Amino acid sequence: MQGQCPVDRMRRILAIDVGAGTQDILLWEAGQPVENNVKLVLPSWTTVLAQRIRRATREGRPVFLTGNLMGGGPIVSAAKKHLQAGYPVYATPRAALTIRDNLDQVRAMGYTIVEAQPDVPDLLTLRTRDVDLDALSAALEPFDVVLPETVAVAVQDHGECLAGSNRRFRFQLWQEFVARGGNLLDLVYREPPPWYTRMRAVQQDAPGAVVMDTGPAALWGILTDERAAAHQAEGFIALNIGNQHTLGVLLQGEHILGLFEHHTVLLTPSRLVQLVEGLRAGTLTNEEVYQENGHGAFISPDYTPGSGFTFVAVTGPQRHLAAGLGYYFAAPYGDMMLTGCFGLVAALLRL
Repeated sequence: MQGQCPVDRMRRILAIDVGAGTQDILLWEAGQPVENNVKLVLPSWTTVLAQRIRRATREGRPVFLTGNLMGGGPIVSAAKKHLQAGYPVYATPRAALTIRDNLDQVRAMGYTIVEAQPDVPDLLTLRTRDVDLDALSAALEPFDVVLPETVAVAVQDHGECLAGSNRRFRFQLWQEFVARGGNLLDLVYREPPPWYTRMRAVQQDAPGAVVMDTGPAALWGILTDERAAAHQAEGFIALNIGNQHTLGVLLQGEHILGLFEHHTVLLTPSRLVQLVEGLRAGTLTNEEVYQENGHGAFISPDYTPGSGFTFVAVTGPQRHLAAGLGYYFAAPYGDMMLTGCFGLVAALLRL
């Protein structure tokens, strides 16, 4: 990474971890006990907009999406059901990238791509975005809380994939990263690569923000948990069980030696144990995970099974999937839901 934030700006950091269900927010201030920092857990914008689309479906109203590329998930699911119910969904080209990276595929799904708001009666207009600093600032204004200038945001970015499987493309990026040495700092971006279009969209809505993927943000956060960090030198397995995705990694120091990524809804406790054990043993394969509709798995040739990595630390809103498995539930500063935010701050302070 190039350059450093001025010291005075780094004394206050706004960290936003955007998930499929929630956006977790921390206003970190140097010199203040973390417990006294302003914290919020709010519905993510994809969840909010999905709810508004579902209401439009019940009311039989057409929908118009305008704004920026954002995370899909709930909003895409709601829009699909809206179309299936026989009601139109219009979208500007930029907003339509939320659905698919290829606009021809978006049109083929039944969306109408338009350059401007259509002249349609009773139209519901929705602004797409992952981050809305103006709305957050207005919400905090009655409490005399001013947003910091320094902003760090985590979103899950599959990377722009115009053809083929976006699952394969996302995991190809993971594999290349681990093969390069797997240094966690390499996943913290002031200028993200061009294929990370969602991160770049965040920087349009939050100019100057440092960005990273939600998975690495959670890993950085786990490392702020004292008990997990105590196993950092010998290596341990870190699990982030999110609302949509589960990431498991072989973590040593600040380096990833291997990982798997799967869809949380497809996992059971017994399957999770199998994945963890396969990762630890170095036998888990990419095709094994991909064929059951996960993203994939990759283990570095530098990893030596049988040495360390017996400790497993778990975080994430669906961590109950690991209940009773004997794993450690990491909760940095006593607040698991802010793990990604603590990770964003820790990573930014390391740049």
